[in-house]
Amino acid sequence: MNIIFTGGGTGGHLVIALSLAETARERGHRVIFIGSASGQDRQWFGDSDLFEDTYFLDTTGVVNKKGLGKLNALWKIFKALLVSRSIIRDFHADAIVSVGGFSAAPAAIAALTTKTPLFIHEQNAITGKLNKLLRPYAKGFFSSYEEGDNHCDYPVNPRYFQNARLRDAVKTVIFLGGSQGAKFINDLALEIAPWLNEGKIHIIHQCGLKEEERVKKGYADLGIDAEVYGFTTKIAELVERSDFAISRSGASTLWELCAAGVPAFYIPFPYAAADHQFHNARYIIDHDAGWCERQGDGLAQKLQEAILSDIRPKSEMLRHLIAPEGAVEIIEKIEERI
Repeated sequence: MNIIFTGGGTGGHLVIALSLAETARERGHRVIFIGSASGQDRQWFGDSDLFEDTYFLDTTGVVNKKGLGKLNALWKIFKALLVSRSIIRDFHADAIVSVGGFSAAPAAIAALTTKTPLFIHEQNAITGKLNKLLRPYAKGFFSSYEEGDNHCDYPVNPRYFQNARLRDAVKTVIFLGGSQGAKFINDLALEIAPWLNEGKIHIIHQCGLKEEERVKKGYADLGIDAEVYGFTTKIAELVERSDFAISRSGASTLWELCAAGVPAFYIPFPYAAADHQFHNARYIIDHDAGWCERQGDGLAQKLQEAILSDIRPKSEMLRHLIAPEGAVEIIEKIEERI
């Protein structure tokens, strides 16, 4: 089959495109990518040899725009839709797979106008606006939070499963603020660092490039030897070494920690669209496999209590919430329906 993958804007969407496209190609399918010149799409796939071709169209998000800004964004999507129609026809696409994000709009809508089967992967517990709009017209819809025919295991890098282990004591914690970092989590880490250091608990901290200098200085001023990374591609290795995580609850990070069996204390980003990070974390909490607290004062004590608790049952439960081969499962379902 000839499959077009589309979507992105942020790493959370793009890691799904990467996982699914790798699996599709391994199964003998031809793959290309349609994304946006904005966001992180070009950084991820601009020099990639995974796709036969990559297209980065002039589009921007619509949701946060107002007035003329919104009209301009919609006009860009319309022009990109026309380009996407030509790409679909020239590639003789058999299927288009959307991983969400504003980058997905032109090609996903073009799929409908060219009567090309559209498949949607929704990474969050709350369906995004574009995916909600297109879902009734899609050939398939995949979610790790829903039960029934739409359920799929999240397409997590196999490495997280291969190196998973049962955690029963906290010797190393990892702070994860996402690819952009999170000032609130960085401040919380520095606040609780002396307590962790006193308990001989090692600290790994991914803080974001903008905060790297400040955070490193903060630890140095405290006399604490922490591992600090502004940005790193070695998250899987760092998670493997960790026993407990303090993290935002973006979908990819949440499911990676789940696959690795790492109990986590989630602090959802309060301004995420439709509060989806809170609902992502609630899925884990509802299965008694972690902790979730709103961003605010007084979290240090709650975090300490979680670290001192018996983490073994939560680590055990995490391994029941996700199975390997999520990407294979999705590609097989696409193959069956084409």
